[in-house]
Amino acid sequence: MQFAAVLGLMWPDLNRYDAFRPLGTSMKRREFITLLGGATAPAILWPLPARPQPAGKVARIGFLGSATAAGSAKSVEAFRAGLRDLGYVEGKNLVIEFKWAEGKYERLPALVAELMSHKVDVLVVHGTPGTHAAKQVTRTIPIVVAIVGDALASGIVTSLARPDANVTGSTYFLTELNAKRLELLKDVFPSVTRVAVLSNPDNPVSESIIPAMTAAAAPLKIELELAKTQGPTEFDSAFAAMARSHVDAVVVTQDGEFAASFKTIATLAARAKLASIGSKEYAEAGGLIGYGVNLLSLYRRAAYFVDLILKGARPADLPVEQPTKFELVINLKTAKTIGLTIANSFLLRADQVIE
Repeated sequence: MQFAAVLGLMWPDLNRYDAFRPLGTSMKRREFITLLGGATAPAILWPLPARPQPAGKVARIGFLGSATAAGSAKSVEAFRAGLRDLGYVEGKNLVIEFKWAEGKYERLPALVAELMSHKVDVLVVHGTPGTHAAKQVTRTIPIVVAIVGDALASGIVTSLARPDANVTGSTYFLTELNAKRLELLKDVFPSVTRVAVLSNPDNPVSESIIPAMTAAAAPLKIELELAKTQGPTEFDSAFAAMARSHVDAVVVTQDGEFAASFKTIATLAARAKLASIGSKEYAEAGGLIGYGVNLLSLYRRAAYFVDLILKGARPADLPVEQPTKFELVINLKTAKTIGLTIANSFLLRADQVIE
């Protein structure tokens, strides 16, 4: 589903992304990524030719995870698959060093330093906290961002076409995306008037998400309630507070800890008979509605950046990419569990219906 097309008149300036075409043919149609040539111009900038990697050299990659190894297993495997596609074999010409913050974002800078002590050639990070931590610790080691909500709004880069110094990777329209999720909730559940927003206060990306959602809620006649939680140990109390406030639904915002616990969050929402919406992976894990990019395809795409850098390209010469495909997933099994009937007209808009 085209993101700009779904947004319609709500954000008409985003229609310019319809003109972009896939970079290659190896990815599925709904997973392609295109290069953004600049914040306002639809020109595609191709990276400068990279020098071939020296024969026999073993590449060392540092992977910084904000959540847990178990919760990020699918993302890591997607990244490894991308590397294998490009000819990298762990134990032969590749070594990957992993460090996991396990939701404790204050540990991230120290973990970056530990990875640097292993003499890594490239750092691979994800999310706003991890990316900021990597930037603070090093300005020389190349940093590839597998996925981050809004690289411009969060100050990670000042230009998508020519990223700052040692950082490049993939980003997407996170603030608009979460605001759009409110509209989708209203479409499927017209009587909704009070919505909780599950958000991690330690994640800087919330600073841009919440104001955007507040602005979008007013014309929809929706009152928002902020449900702050830092991780799994606080999920039960967060949903207990939602029950006391008699909210009708919950929006699950982006956070590494949330992504690693989608099944738990979806179970709590269903138990409370709450309509819920989050990323497409959230619906696949049991949430009612999912709307967003294919996160696994972005982790796989991160290997493309790593490969170019290992062969001599500079991050500043590799434009930050943005996905042009956003998918709508509806979980009918969950709808039945919470006693919600979804109109056929809404089901027809879905890219995937889980029954």
